[in-house]
Amino acid sequence: MNAPTTELEVRPTAAASETLNAAAPRPLQPHEQPMAQRAFAFALMCIGFFMATLDIQIVASSLRDIGGGLSASQDELSWVQTAYLIAEIMVIPMSGWLSKVFSTRWLFVGSAVGFTITSMLCGLAWDINSMIIFRALQGALGAAMIPTVFTTAFVLFPGKQRIVASTTIGALASLAPTLGPVIGGWITDQWSWHWLFYLNLVPGIAVAALVPKYVHIDEPDLSLIKRGDYLGIVLMSAFLGCLEYVLEEGPRKNWFGDDAIVFCAWIAAIGGFLFIVHALTAKEPIVDLRALSVRNFGIGSVLSFVTGIGIFVAVFLTPLFLAEVRGFSSLQIGLSLLSVGAFQLIALGFYAFATRYFSMRALLLFGLVCFGLGCYLYVPLTHDWGWQQFLLPQALRGIGQQFAVPPIVTMSLGSLPPSRLKSASGLFNLMRNLGGAIGIAVSATMLNDRLNFHYLRLNESVTHGVPQVELLLAGRTAYWSTMAGNTLDAAQTGLAQLHALVLREALVMTFSDTFFVLSLCFVVAIVCVAFSRPITTAAPPPDAH
Repeated sequence: MNAPTTELEVRPTAAASETLNAAAPRPLQPHEQPMAQRAFAFALMCIGFFMATLDIQIVASSLRDIGGGLSASQDELSWVQTAYLIAEIMVIPMSGWLSKVFSTRWLFVGSAVGFTITSMLCGLAWDINSMIIFRALQGALGAAMIPTVFTTAFVLFPGKQRIVASTTIGALASLAPTLGPVIGGWITDQWSWHWLFYLNLVPGIAVAALVPKYVHIDEPDLSLIKRGDYLGIVLMSAFLGCLEYVLEEGPRKNWFGDDAIVFCAWIAAIGGFLFIVHALTAKEPIVDLRALSVRNFGIGSVLSFVTGIGIFVAVFLTPLFLAEVRGFSSLQIGLSLLSVGAFQLIALGFYAFATRYFSMRALLLFGLVCFGLGCYLYVPLTHDWGWQQFLLPQALRGIGQQFAVPPIVTMSLGSLPPSRLKSASGLFNLMRNLGGAIGIAVSATMLNDRLNFHYLRLNESVTHGVPQVELLLAGRTAYWSTMAGNTLDAAQTGLAQLHALVLREALVMTFSDTFFVLSLCFVVAIVCVAFSRPITTAAPPPDAH
């Protein structure tokens, strides 16, 4: 009879388990990847970010040409920009949740592919309706590339490396709106408006092809689709979409004198209230509004709002002045604005050098002072200002943008733990775009109201019986009498010229008033900096609040 055999169960000891676990290779964290890979991945994403930001303003100086090609009226043409902005501003806050669902890499790739395809469709648009639809799709599909880059910078680069990353993002974020009309005007003048959109095809394809290979940050979590905050998405979309419509179309449609504006204003107000209540009470809201309770993020978001006002309003007012008062062409306007970008690029090197010796808060204050002073120097505006007179204010604007925006990015996103970065990045970018939209709407309203005010005041002084007016009219009448040979026609022509002169001066005074109000916004921003905590590049602990 054989003896029973006994099977011995061999269990590894705790020490052996630890040894085995230690031997298993640990996946590299995003910030531990080779520096060359991180830098190249970040550069690829910055290209997509720059394209999406540039396309907000690239059509601004070419709307007349687009309208001629598509047989569109002025009101219809305004929707070429409005459709893009409304779609973009609705998607940007959702990018945090979308990147958790699909991962940063695949969300960015999908956004780049969608943006590239719709760019081609915009260039192929056959009428104004198709153009508006394709521009809305372009804004919606490309929007995710904007906040995703901000998150990536703070995940890939720790410590002092964040200064370089935030400087790069800040430069691109403020350069794109400035260069948009310049590049757009030049392309339209050299080729045609179609190439404003075809310009995106080659870089868009390159970004979409290379990002999957080099960007490795997180993995998709499709289970989040089941518990998505769909009520929050609906409320936020109604709020932001209607608000953007009111801000874009209000100045053109006499604000609340238009039924559509009134209806959308009510939807925006009710939707906004319900969205804020929902976002503050929901367990997993689509947008983390509670991040605003972190002091530096809250103050940084306010500063992002103000710099959005400064960047977009200055880009709105300056070309308008050069076109309406000076009669410049699209190309001349673009060349006149080029100095802002040039000085910003020059300031880039000085900013990198200054970060070694000065605190981020000191650099931020310097930037805000330069930006505000640059806006204030437009106040003594006259009708004959050209690029020489614009040089100093625009130089200060360019320097101010470069010194202000990167510290604001570091202050805001650097104050949050990695777990809150994705959602907070969308909110941070939303504040900048909202600042631009609200600033442009208020500026357009001011231009209309103050123009009427100054025109009426000047008319009170320019009347018959005033020696200077009589002398001017006599000179104009005599001149046109010799040209036309008819005294009555000459007198009427002289009066028309006087009317045009009064209107021109009223318009100049109106622009001066608007730039003065714009400069006051930076006084508020400078005061806000005093309440912020010191800006550091070290990451906060994971549970920081």
